[in-house]
Amino acid sequence: MFKKFFMAIFLLVAMIFTGCGGEKSTDTGNADKNSANKLVIYTSMKESLIGGIVEGFKAKNPGIEVDWQSAGAGKIMAKLEAERQSGHLMADIIWTSEVPDFYQMKNDGLLEQYQPAGFEELLNPFDDYDGSFTAARLGTLGIVINTEKVDTPPASWETIATDALYKNSFGIADPALSGTAFMSIALLEKQFGWDYIVKLHDNGATKSKGSGRVVDDTADGVLNACLGVDYITAGKIDKGAPLKMVYPHELLMVPSPVAIFKDADHKDNAKKFVDYLMSQEAQQKVAEAGTVPVRRDIQMPEKYNLPMPEDALNNGIKINYSEVLEKKDETIKNFSNLFK
Repeated sequence: MFKKFFMAIFLLVAMIFTGCGGEKSTDTGNADKNSANKLVIYTSMKESLIGGIVEGFKAKNPGIEVDWQSAGAGKIMAKLEAERQSGHLMADIIWTSEVPDFYQMKNDGLLEQYQPAGFEELLNPFDDYDGSFTAARLGTLGIVINTEKVDTPPASWETIATDALYKNSFGIADPALSGTAFMSIALLEKQFGWDYIVKLHDNGATKSKGSGRVVDDTADGVLNACLGVDYITAGKIDKGAPLKMVYPHELLMVPSPVAIFKDADHKDNAKKFVDYLMSQEAQQKVAEAGTVPVRRDIQMPEKYNLPMPEDALNNGIKINYSEVLEKKDETIKNFSNLFK
């Protein structure tokens, strides 16, 4: 009875994972899930970032078929929990931006300890690093403005919580669904206190369904501005959207860890992918997608006005990820109650 119940949960979550707008499931071959030339990746990265990296990996490893599936971090974790209950994880690799999830998976004994090749060349944001997960990018969030609606960029985080220009016209992705949104709320609370989140609400800030949706709404003029992810915004700018990323002095830097599951069916292929992801070639693709790499030897594109990798690491708001994990449910509950 319970087995059937958990299988039903798994099938339901799987349908949600692949059936919602803006999510991606790409099967690049017909190989069986358990065959040696397969690799399965669960990620919250959008196609503009993960797509080019997968293609680069396949060019280096032509015998490996890659199935990558993209959704918000919350949905990914729900899918993984359903798979755990059914007795088998389908994914070999997870790559998202909700750092506390990786500490939880580490505590649950799910992650393989693996230090990628050339680790000494990487910028590592984790003081307690033990190889369970490795930062694959130093993602940044800023205030994304619609340049047709906002003439003068906001001078500070305080501006969007008090200025009438942003009243009822500033968006935040739902932290229950988006790992980057959750981490941005945790960082803002760490720097300014929960009262700042209340001030955003009182100035009419709205909750959006995802990190991509909130940037789309700003590009379309539904919102004057939003709390936006660097590479998602960069992708819209490349397509002609009237957007600009503004970085206040207090930098929101959210590492995006990648990890290999201890019970991965294709562990050797997973290690090859992580090695490639940290290579100069792949990290150059990270920068060209509009986000901050974890290597110093990367040519940064000037058009995105991104911070240099070491600046992002050194100037980002510092936070204790274990403490964030302990408060995660409370933070999401408080935010959801506030932004009903």
